[in-house]
Amino acid sequence: MAGLIFGFEMRTFYKRKEFYGTIIAVILLAFCFKDISLSDINELSHRANFYYLIPALLMEFILIIFKAVRWKTIVEKTKKLRILPVIPLYSAGQVINIVMPALTGQVGRLLLFSKKAGLTKTYVFSTILLEVLFDAISLLALIFMLSMAFVFPAQYRSVSYIIAIVTVGVFAILYLILHFKDQLGGLSRKSLRDRWPGFYITLRKFARSFYRGIDLLRSTQYFSRTLLYSFASWLAHILVVYFLFKSFGFELPFATAIMIMVINTIALMVPITPGNAGTFEWAVVAPLLAFKIAKADAVLYALALHILDLIPIFVMGIFFFRTQRMTLKEIKEEGEKEEVMEEVGEEMVAEPGKDRL
Repeated sequence: MAGLIFGFEMRTFYKRKEFYGTIIAVILLAFCFKDISLSDINELSHRANFYYLIPALLMEFILIIFKAVRWKTIVEKTKKLRILPVIPLYSAGQVINIVMPALTGQVGRLLLFSKKAGLTKTYVFSTILLEVLFDAISLLALIFMLSMAFVFPAQYRSVSYIIAIVTVGVFAILYLILHFKDQLGGLSRKSLRDRWPGFYITLRKFARSFYRGIDLLRSTQYFSRTLLYSFASWLAHILVVYFLFKSFGFELPFATAIMIMVINTIALMVPITPGNAGTFEWAVVAPLLAFKIAKADAVLYALALHILDLIPIFVMGIFFFRTQRMTLKEIKEEGEKEEVMEEVGEEMVAEPGKDRL
């Protein structure tokens, strides 16, 4: 009974959070667009160079491919997956992450990857954690390079320090877990096996699957390849921003494209609105205004960039759902009912089964 009440309360909470997120998105978008007129749109359409949208859109697709290949590389030591099915699967996971509120999107993505790739939920959880870690490492490197070209805004500089501290801390913890896994296993066996045998068995299953997921950190080859794909995906995103500069006729240096991408990424680390509507636009408009871009042009640029970011994800994601005969509603309902730590704790840690991709 208590579990049913808890589940109902959690679903109610997520729905309420999604509702408030929508309200915030509407307010932010209204604030951005309140001074935009049809004449501004018409004037921009006449001077924009739409040919630059072609390489920008191409880079968006390449960005998703690099991220999908990176995830394939992370799981490669455990299971060989074919690249062509992985790309639409990864895109479908991104669609889920966008349309589902807050962390339920990550839960839905975890469930989808586990189901379609034939991997345990604990293992998939560890690969998503590694994705975030490698994104953070490469992002910090970009911030460092950017600081040599610009004085990074103070409010974002402090956030970058926090990212650096958390990244180093997480990396150190994962390395220590791998290095001392036998000692940790022995300690838990002595402390928990006799006193709480059920909890001990659950913890041991979780730990074995989690170890297998983060074992990539031991391999210089896999670590380097994963980091390379992380930098490649950031570069593709920067090129999208830069080509869109050219399309809109903004005479801004390449380093400005890096700054826009970095500030946008930092601002969207905590999802507030569905699909980051409003927050995305504001995170792009604010730095553009600092570079003396007219507000109308900055707002329309932000909207165009947001749409470009979504096109390849939804094209390949919808292709996946159609071919797999799945619906977002099914994943969403399953994700909202899922209690992550309970589910991963109950995972069987047998080696992944037959390839489903």
